[in-house]
Amino acid sequence: MKLAPLLFRCGCLLWAGLGLAPAGGAAPIRVVSQTVGTDELLLALADPAQIAALSTLAQQETFSAVAAEARAYPQLGHSADVESVLRFTPTLVLCADYSRAELVTQLRRLGVKVMVFDRYYSLADAYANLRRLARELGPEAEARAGRIIADCEARVTALRVKLRHVRPVRVIAPSTYGIIPGADSTFQDLCDHAAADNLAYSLGRLQGHAPAPNEQILSWPVETVVLGGLDLESALAPFRAQPPYRYLPAVQAGRAVLLAPWQLSCVSQHRVDGYERLARALHPEVFP
Repeated sequence: MKLAPLLFRCGCLLWAGLGLAPAGGAAPIRVVSQTVGTDELLLALADPAQIAALSTLAQQETFSAVAAEARAYPQLGHSADVESVLRFTPTLVLCADYSRAELVTQLRRLGVKVMVFDRYYSLADAYANLRRLARELGPEAEARAGRIIADCEARVTALRVKLRHVRPVRVIAPSTYGIIPGADSTFQDLCDHAAADNLAYSLGRLQGHAPAPNEQILSWPVETVVLGGLDLESALAPFRAQPPYRYLPAVQAGRAVLLAPWQLSCVSQHRVDGYERLARALHPEVFP
């Protein structure tokens, strides 16, 4: 017997044995999320019974906006291979375009539905991803998506009103990996909503996460650096020793804004938390 039909039959027997199959024989929705971004979408939209497993990083506060909530659910193993996914008998697996291509291909060959998310740089992308997943989960999820989007829009509008007369603060987001985010990055999205001028884009014309142009950076009028971490001094310490950042007046004077680590790379609706936190730090004068 071929592997795919065997797995399908085993899965059906398991669902029937657990008393989960509804009238009419349709399998219940069981979703496995393979990335942190899809974890955040799934937890916002799904009924708990629809969540079979979350990603390896779901419970790590450095990467996940929903680490505490994620602790109530199983996680994929660190290997995140086909076998570790299939043990949760999913009817749907959520991946991203940076997920391992062979994993996506193998799951599809075995008859498992896979959704691959490939747009996540903007809030509009987050809305589209919410709506797309909600359609798979059912009417209740679609209603939740509508409420989430309405709430985000209200918060973004309120933020825009507060910031309408401020001068954008000139910033960069350095990293210890030799790259820096320019346009088409989650950091640029943060800046666009928090009245910040990302000099890596506006002066450096960098796209995505690009190699840091060390000599150019020294000529940029950086007012504040934006870092991820739990403690400002600890977050600043590597850059006080690393060229070219060690020579920047902003770094030398400790002019830095600290975000939660996950906020610098958030691709879901939770990015709005980052907009608000960055805006408050850069423009405290407009927040009572």
